[in-house]
Amino acid sequence: MQIDLAYIVDELPLLWKGMQVTLLLTLLGIVGGVALGAALAVARLSRFRPLSLAAGLYVDLFRLLPLILLIFWIYFLLPLWLGRPIGGFYSALVSFILYEAAYFCEIVRSGIQSVRRGQVHAGLATGLSYGQTMRAIILPQALRNMLPVLLTQSINLFKSTSLVYVVGVRDFLTAADVIGTKDNRLIEMYGFVAVVYFALCCAASLSVNRLQRRYAI
Repeated sequence: MQIDLAYIVDELPLLWKGMQVTLLLTLLGIVGGVALGAALAVARLSRFRPLSLAAGLYVDLFRLLPLILLIFWIYFLLPLWLGRPIGGFYSALVSFILYEAAYFCEIVRSGIQSVRRGQVHAGLATGLSYGQTMRAIILPQALRNMLPVLLTQSINLFKSTSLVYVVGVRDFLTAADVIGTKDNRLIEMYGFVAVVYFALCCAASLSVNRLQRRYAI
């Protein structure tokens, strides 16, 4: 079958709308996942053992769950508890935040542990609380060490957003599928989607590699 590039160009406005959903889910998932993951990392490193164990249990649980199963749970079961539907987009977003937080937690925890422990004691000695010491002294230094890994995990999140088709969210892949099915041009659409994902992920990976070389200690 001959590839018709003109057909793809004509459908770019609809595909761009789908890509906007994909990028929005990725951005919000990263922001929410990093925020929750950082809180979990601090909890895992806490000397209060019940808090540390609870954070560790959360990380182990969500890292063992398939992401698509979590999306189904949030989409079908959470509305039963809330008493109202929450929609496919928010179901997917909550799932991404909860799931990615488990991975971001371990990345942040490793970054924190890469900073010398003596700086924690120095912060506490000046009168800062444990939380203040983490925010003002430890996390800014740890960010440099964990930034490449955070970006790599963000790339994985970008690829994982394609799973939202299971709850009817019109992301980039779903938009391409709908267009291709309607016009019986699936080869062009799936091929174009593959090229776009490959190009974006490849460019992001190269940027991460440059960061690793630049900030390597």
